[in-house]
Amino acid sequence: MNAPSSRPTNRPILVASGAAVAIMLATSAWGWTQIPDDAQIPIHWGLDGQPDGYAPKAIGLLVLPVFGLIVSALLAIVPFVEPRRENLYRSGPAYRSVWLGLLGLLVVLHFAAVFAATGAEVDMAGLVAAAVGAIFVVIGNVLGKVRSNFMFGIRTPWTLTSDRSWDRTHRLGGRLMVALGVVIVGATALGLRGAPLFAIVGGGGVALVVALFAYSYLAWRADPDRRTGRPSN
Repeated sequence: MNAPSSRPTNRPILVASGAAVAIMLATSAWGWTQIPDDAQIPIHWGLDGQPDGYAPKAIGLLVLPVFGLIVSALLAIVPFVEPRRENLYRSGPAYRSVWLGLLGLLVVLHFAAVFAATGAEVDMAGLVAAAVGAIFVVIGNVLGKVRSNFMFGIRTPWTLTSDRSWDRTHRLGGRLMVALGVVIVGATALGLRGAPLFAIVGGGGVALVVALFAYSYLAWRADPDRRTGRPSN
């Protein structure tokens, strides 16, 4: 086991997380001065890009910053409770890339939601789809570098009991996620909206999960060193 001093520190990513939450709170503070106190803030949009869910001003302006804070706290805690923590430390660059990608997604969505609440025209359907596609590309590019662990990555009964299944499933998953992300961003850029865009995002996501679940089993079956029973640490 590596000495504690050799393990990467999360201090830079914690600073970045704090900055992201501070930016969202600053955006909320600006929005607070622009939005009437009795206004209902849109917090959910339908497939047509029109808001169909609302919340009081305080909740609408704080829900994403608070969610960003919770996500950051959970991601900071994970390394301390991960049984295969050395593998998670080795996956540090990928872990931090996904962490930053998720926070970036929240910042973009919060900007858009606040500006929409002030009456600005915002293409939320296109923005959300493009942001999801972008995060797929970010995650896909680093997924193949993730080492076997219980908290982060494609965790099936077979990837957790076979290093071959884990490695091959994550390499394939990374390629498929990048491809799906590019398709989503491209469809958004071409002006696709509504049910067709949702079908690409939702259908593509479901197909991805099913394909990787099945592939992880096939890779496990082909591994002579596969383990059975409860996964070990």
